[in-house]
Amino acid sequence: MFIKHATIERNTILLGVLTLLTVAIGGLVEIVPLFTIQTTIERVEGMRPYSPLELAGRNIYIREGCYVCHSQQIRPLRDEVERYGHYSLAAESMYDHPFQWGSKRTGPDLARVGAKYSNEWHVAHMIDPRAVVPQSIMPSYPFLAEKSLGQRDIAEHLKALRVVGVPYTDEMVAKARDDLAAQADPEADTEAFLARYPKAMVGDFDGNPKRLTEMDALIAYLQVLGRMVEFDRTQPGGLRQ
Repeated sequence: MFIKHATIERNTILLGVLTLLTVAIGGLVEIVPLFTIQTTIERVEGMRPYSPLELAGRNIYIREGCYVCHSQQIRPLRDEVERYGHYSLAAESMYDHPFQWGSKRTGPDLARVGAKYSNEWHVAHMIDPRAVVPQSIMPSYPFLAEKSLGQRDIAEHLKALRVVGVPYTDEMVAKARDDLAAQADPEADTEAFLARYPKAMVGDFDGNPKRLTEMDALIAYLQVLGRMVEFDRTQPGGLRQ
């Protein structure tokens, strides 16, 4: 056996062919079973697609490069869990295209920032970060409160996401523009909207109910992060301490 092994090691071409064959077989053993299941993500109760306003806010979050300094991934380590909350689940990013896990934390992780601060706090933080966090090095974003939110293509965005697997219904697409405006309108009847998007925050976000701005959208997105899953009822695999 050792003699044959020595022969293989001395023959570069034979060694390469056998290595390639071994890797190919190992790869097939790992990959082929995945084609027999619909998803590798363990589904959890509460996850839903983003509302139109939250989705618009997420687009602004990406546009402004917030992911460069803020991650949205809490690792299953004691210090991370004690600081930020329950570790992140794969299912929480199942409707994110692209996901916002991030790779750097100049600022804190935002995976559980939803409802942690008031809308007023977020507005003050965006306009002048150092007014609420004196040591912050975050840039100011006062223009978000002055720029009206574009609404014309929101239904088309939902349709595009549906193509890649996000379960937006025909009703959600048809009501997209109405839902986008209603979520930030404190006088709107949001019963039907909340039936489509449970746990969404409703009402004025930027302090100016007469105008729908990019600030409204961004805060709506931040306020939903980490709030969809009820972790006291969902403990996939448990949390090791």
